[in-house]
Amino acid sequence: MTETVSRDYSETLNLPKTDFPMRAGLPKNEPKILKRWEDQDLYRVMRQQAAGKPKFILHDGPPYANGNIHIGHALNKVLKDIVTRAMQMQGYDSNYVPGWDCHGLPIEWKIEEQYRKKGKNKDAIPVNEFRKECRDFAAKWIDVQRDEFKRLGIEGDWDNPYLTMNFDSEAIIAEELMKFAMSGQLYRGSKPVMWSVVEKTALAEAEVEYQDHESHTIWVKFPVLTGDDSLVGKNVVIWTTTPWTIPANRAVSFSHSISYGLYKVTEAPQDNWAKVGEELVLADNLAADVFKAARVEAFERVADVDPSKIEFCGHPFRGAEGADGYFDFYVPMLAGDHVTDDAGTGFVHTAPGHGADDFQMFLENRATFAKAGTEQVPLTVQEDGSYYPHVPLFEGHYILNRKGGEGTTNKAVIDKLLEVGALIARGKVKHSYPHSWRSKAPLIFRNTPQWFVYMDKELEGEGDTLRARALKAIAETRFVPVSGQHRIHNMIESRPDWVLSRQRAWGVPITIFVNKATGEILQDETVNARISAAFREEGADAWFAEDAKERFLGNDYSSDDFEKVDDILDVWFDSGSTHAFCMEPREDLNPNRKGLGGEDYVLYLEGTDQHRGWFHSSLLESCGTRGHAPYDAVLTHGFTMDEHGRKMSKSLGNTVAPQDVIKQYGADILRLWVGSVDYAEDQRIGPSIIKTNVDSYRKLRNTLRFMLGSLAHYKGDEVAVADMPELEQLMLHRLAELDKLVRDSYHAFDFKRVFSVLFNFMTVELSAFYFDVRKDALYCDPLSSVKRKASLYVIEQLFRHLVTWMAPILPFTTEECWTHRYSEDVGSIHLEQFPQVPAEWRNDALAAKWVKVRKVRRVITGALEVERREKRIGASLEAHPVVHVTDPELLAALEGLDMAEISITSQLTLSSEPTSAEAFRLEDVADVAVVPGLAEGKKCARCWKILPEVGTDADYPELTLRDAQAMRELEGAA
Repeated sequence: MTETVSRDYSETLNLPKTDFPMRAGLPKNEPKILKRWEDQDLYRVMRQQAAGKPKFILHDGPPYANGNIHIGHALNKVLKDIVTRAMQMQGYDSNYVPGWDCHGLPIEWKIEEQYRKKGKNKDAIPVNEFRKECRDFAAKWIDVQRDEFKRLGIEGDWDNPYLTMNFDSEAIIAEELMKFAMSGQLYRGSKPVMWSVVEKTALAEAEVEYQDHESHTIWVKFPVLTGDDSLVGKNVVIWTTTPWTIPANRAVSFSHSISYGLYKVTEAPQDNWAKVGEELVLADNLAADVFKAARVEAFERVADVDPSKIEFCGHPFRGAEGADGYFDFYVPMLAGDHVTDDAGTGFVHTAPGHGADDFQMFLENRATFAKAGTEQVPLTVQEDGSYYPHVPLFEGHYILNRKGGEGTTNKAVIDKLLEVGALIARGKVKHSYPHSWRSKAPLIFRNTPQWFVYMDKELEGEGDTLRARALKAIAETRFVPVSGQHRIHNMIESRPDWVLSRQRAWGVPITIFVNKATGEILQDETVNARISAAFREEGADAWFAEDAKERFLGNDYSSDDFEKVDDILDVWFDSGSTHAFCMEPREDLNPNRKGLGGEDYVLYLEGTDQHRGWFHSSLLESCGTRGHAPYDAVLTHGFTMDEHGRKMSKSLGNTVAPQDVIKQYGADILRLWVGSVDYAEDQRIGPSIIKTNVDSYRKLRNTLRFMLGSLAHYKGDEVAVADMPELEQLMLHRLAELDKLVRDSYHAFDFKRVFSVLFNFMTVELSAFYFDVRKDALYCDPLSSVKRKASLYVIEQLFRHLVTWMAPILPFTTEECWTHRYSEDVGSIHLEQFPQVPAEWRNDALAAKWVKVRKVRRVITGALEVERREKRIGASLEAHPVVHVTDPELLAALEGLDMAEISITSQLTLSSEPTSAEAFRLEDVADVAVVPGLAEGKKCARCWKILPEVGTDADYPELTLRDAQAMRELEGAA
């Protein structure tokens, strides 16, 4: 039978009241917030507010200004913004100045693509005209990317970014280069470097990617000319995957740790390249594989061979018709640590101009090479990948064509080897091979004159080398994750001299003059000062003006006596110098670093590939000119894959554009994804992952909306902690715990932990527990209720702490919350500090007690769920469970608590007696059993509790006594 209610009490409840929308509408709302920040000049206000505090500088690694930003850019910039905002809110002057890398091949390549489409020849264009087009191209994309980064909510000095192409920047980059020249660290040498025949320039390791590539394999005979008489006339066999390097061969390498033998072919097809009766020197472990590849049907081992007894072999083309004696030098047999018997023949064909190990063999055996007729590393291949005219038989043949496909050289070499009878087998192999990450074309190792910085030259004392300085700096630097330290240490420990030069046009030139007679670099500070001053006024274009040589040398030198170097600096030197032209000249950035005895902190944050890129070049540049690293800490993140773990590519159609995510969902959804992933590893993103983040965001937003709605009734009343109910004290204790965890996690750059802990706290501990329990008191208690006042005070503290803690990750949403709570007149949440937590909030004993309370509550709610499912009750307020607690410790924890309120039932009876086996239990809480029952009494028309006391108040017979008192206060106040 339905009870009749005389009036509607819903309007008397203190229900949440807010115009904070449930639907975020981020794509429309975020631009309004950005406009508000711009109008209030938020960046400048933040700087003024933080003036005089210790600096925390996240120095920006510059992206290339050559296209729209992609998801990797978004991840990187949002991570940086989380760091800078979090540190600003913890008492630092955390000033972020964005920057752009404007020089180099990526931009030059784009202009050349435009030229090719128009049929223009770059070489016919005046160099400074070409450079202007590069500058204009970069400037255009800087503006595009700036707007895209700002739309992500990245706060920084966007009006004054650093650009590598700014005149002051170009001047300082040149000054840094001249410091290396003046200190004797710079030299010109000839070494094999990774060379792109498509781009016609040397590439740094950071510009290289490895892809599967199919190469020719050949097994080639080198006849023994001198040495052990028993081996003269026999053939040493080499194996290589680069037939085109055979004309550059100048030695054969072996290993003392490999066992070798002399093998005789006893059976083979009549037309076979390896003939019956031929005797070949091979590694014992590889002989069978070689003969299988050579289609040899039977062979025998004739004798042991010690390759060190072989003095010289002959080149396969020795005496070849048309070679005019070019290949008639001797080929020495040399021991090398790089030789293995994992594959091949146990002998390594050695071309000093086309491989790092090969070149090292030349350096270690100069006298032997000279005796054999090779006094210098031969130059055989031109910049376009074709053989020089002085190399007979192969003049005009290209290793690769202009698009990076296979040229004619490999076939020409193989055909010639067949013609002279030097080939015993051929094949193809698929292996990992270096490619240009821009043109995607395969690379070659090519011996070229380049400018280098010594890694091992002593600088200011014994053992003080650039390598030693860099290794020491690595040991003194914090790396997150720590594996980065080991990685970059290994790279520095084994790297060759630092090659700085590029044969391009767009960049800062290597601003040095070389004496034509002596080959020495001109070291003159007056000349250097002229160069620097001109660059500050006119930019690096001044170097390429017609009168540049005479202008900079002045009257003290004859221009005829000097060569002006026109090579361009590697762009990694540009970006490696950013500490010099961005941080040091700016008073608001120039740090008194903690690592050098001060209190300021410098962090570099980029992708893990920058261990060989920006982290690497910055370390070398700073150690070479200042003796220490430019940073205190290095933080790295992984790469972004699609949601199936595949690399993103347009051809697969699996790319996720940040612009599209922002347009559909808003930047805070993208930022929430960044804040929730383990960025140290490769991350994944795609439609389903974005949807998961949207769902998480909605849960957070609903929790924040409930707090805002509840706080509409907060009058600023404070309740002493000691006077609060235990539940409120528990929430304050949790804030104290979270405060330390959040601060520690932000300092550890563990944003995933920050998000995970706050998300779980808000959705599980607040929404599903505390707010659920306290809704009755918040909605129905009298205005004078201490419980209600304490709860509102606690919700105010929860709100202030949570929104400030989340502000670095969700700047738009937290700003929206802040202005709804405190109005737009109060400034911005991003001008707030993380709140200080009073020591009295921490109460570990109370927290331990409530672990027991919630354990009992979990059994009760489990029993109620069964009753609801079986339709014996509709809502939990219809229940009156009897709770049997036989564990004295658990029972003691419940003493003095209103377990009916905590369990959201109208009535509840506690018993210390055991009960029947049919009672509801949970396996992991064996000492608690619940016997369900129905509440007795009448249902309150206001709070819906069922209690016997309903009807005992004459003025409000439909209400509980608590609700009747609430009505008296409400109507009395009215």
